[in-house]
Amino acid sequence: MNNYYIYGVNFKDNGKIYNFKSTIKCPLNVTVITETEKGEQFGKVVSILDNTTIPNIDELKDIIRISTKNDYDQHLKNLRDAEKALRDCRSLVKELNLDMKVINANFTFDRKQLIFNFLADERIDFRELAKKLAAIYRTRIELRQIGARDKAREIGGVGACGKKICCASFLSHIDSVSMNMAKNQGLALNPSKINGLCGRLLCCLTYEDDEYIRCSVGLPEIGEIVDTPEGRGPVVSKDTLKRSYKVLVNNEKIEINLGECHGCPK
Repeated sequence: MNNYYIYGVNFKDNGKIYNFKSTIKCPLNVTVITETEKGEQFGKVVSILDNTTIPNIDELKDIIRISTKNDYDQHLKNLRDAEKALRDCRSLVKELNLDMKVINANFTFDRKQLIFNFLADERIDFRELAKKLAAIYRTRIELRQIGARDKAREIGGVGACGKKICCASFLSHIDSVSMNMAKNQGLALNPSKINGLCGRLLCCLTYEDDEYIRCSVGLPEIGEIVDTPEGRGPVVSKDTLKRSYKVLVNNEKIEINLGECHGCPK
């Protein structure tokens, strides 16, 4: 395991970073040819990692080599050809009257596969489209239907927090996000506040949800009538992480603190 160097590589500027192993020492910002599930890919080394902190190193794909000038020229040709393929695909979609929006096209470095990502509200029968594209480009065609979150991951962007959106930077998969998570965290249910660039609920709502669930044990709901040492009244506010709530009694707000729960942050 210690014979491997571990590098973070991305395949487009500001794109998601993937970890690869290598017996080759690579400097930062050098371009490399990597092995991926879809074939060889051209990428850039953007980080150098400590191999003692990476679990399951043997499962990582390999950096095959540092790229040559010929590799770089091939990469540029692939980009140009992918742009043409995107135009051709969009033209065929219109010709075949398919209700889909093609987002982008990408060749693998070795050109063994040409991948198109598209948006559609329903399932699309794209067999004829794939057949026509394969006849033009003489390679394996993959048409991938993606959702709004996947589109955001492909395009990238900056979130309301001022940082690159999570799905385009470090998330390896997108968890299910529910409105209950926003409610658990006491957030205003305003789409402009709790939706991301994709128009769906923010992925980061999942990060602290378990803590809010643990800390909410024993807390009453807002509006619930409860007894206090000062008398009986409705709950008007609560702070889940502090495990406290306020009750309106005789026009005064009485604060009740339940103390820490097991598993809550200190």
